[in-house]
Amino acid sequence: MLTTEFVTGSPNWLDVASPDIATSADFYTAVFGWTFQSAGPDAGGYGFFQQDGRTVAALGPLTENGADAAWTVYFKSQDADATAHSVTRHGGAVRVDPMDVMDAGRMACLTDPQGADFAVWQPVSVRGLESTSERGTLCWAELHTDDGAGALAFYRAVFGWRFQEFPMPGMTYTVLSTGEGDQEDATFGGVAPVQGDERSRWLPYFAVDDADALVAAVRDNGGSVVMPATDVPDVGRMAHLADPFGARFAVLRPAPPQG
Repeated sequence: MLTTEFVTGSPNWLDVASPDIATSADFYTAVFGWTFQSAGPDAGGYGFFQQDGRTVAALGPLTENGADAAWTVYFKSQDADATAHSVTRHGGAVRVDPMDVMDAGRMACLTDPQGADFAVWQPVSVRGLESTSERGTLCWAELHTDDGAGALAFYRAVFGWRFQEFPMPGMTYTVLSTGEGDQEDATFGGVAPVQGDERSRWLPYFAVDDADALVAAVRDNGGSVVMPATDVPDVGRMAHLADPFGARFAVLRPAPPQG
């Protein structure tokens, strides 16, 4: 289960890059009921989405040449420089070199060998997200890749992740766990094959009370539906969506606990 007790390799931050901060802020506040708080005049437009006074995600401008609007999942690192070095040593790439973010922490933007972008956050004064696995917050991080075996080998080498495979109709789904703690309790995401012409990417899932209502809200506010709301046995009801600029995310109404 994804929690805010962050350990090495667990998702600990999340942001979306946009060509239009105001429009994206309006979209996500309308869809999820979040509020948006600017990080201040020196932050270049960066700011925080909050729910009940706690930070659940962030929003910032596009900063990389040729980049498209996209959500980025950050994973906790004890040493962002060492992690960046490990990424290149194991076939990945560094898009943005490790850098300090004022006194908040140190970050680096990276890409795995299959082309999926991600980042790392080395906390200092900002530990990470302040709420997860509740309504309107990050509850799962899913890697879509065309080379599951290669991706798993890469992330195991970089973060020490563990994984377990589960057969599903037409595919094998791999559940990811951090290297620390009980493997089932430490699960935070999964790996699935890409579909059609989809590129490799990390897809954040947000917990919701009503997936169909979120789909309607996305449509009503200028977003689009990538995969309609669908029931997945023992998992819940989910949908894959995109904001007005094409940044993809997913929502999940978790199935009730069994037993």
